[in-house]
Amino acid sequence: MRAYELMVIISGDLDENAAHGWLKTISSSITSVGGKVHGSPDWWGKRRLAYLINKKSDGFYAVFNVLASAGALDEVERGLRISEDIIRHKLIRLPDHEAQRRGMLAAA
Repeated sequence: MRAYELMVIISGDLDENAAHGWLKTISSSITSVGGKVHGSPDWWGKRRLAYLINKKSDGFYAVFNVLASAGALDEVERGLRISEDIIRHKLIRLPDHEAQRRGMLAAA
């Protein structure tokens, strides 16, 4: 299992309950491909974007700590890419020392 960080910006045109619904949807899609969300998503709330993206100026930010095997999150990323409510997403693999610091991996 590898440690990842997934940041998602959900459209600010949605109400907050619908944006929270996306957190459940993303979490369930991660678990459906064999991954695991470590802890609960870090909800940043609604923030103003630095520049317009798809004619939108606001978005709801959320950060997920994810454990998954290599390549397992490809389908999750595809779903985020084609969704109209997701403005942007960024998936990065965490270095082992950072994953250990966050408590996602056991110390070697």
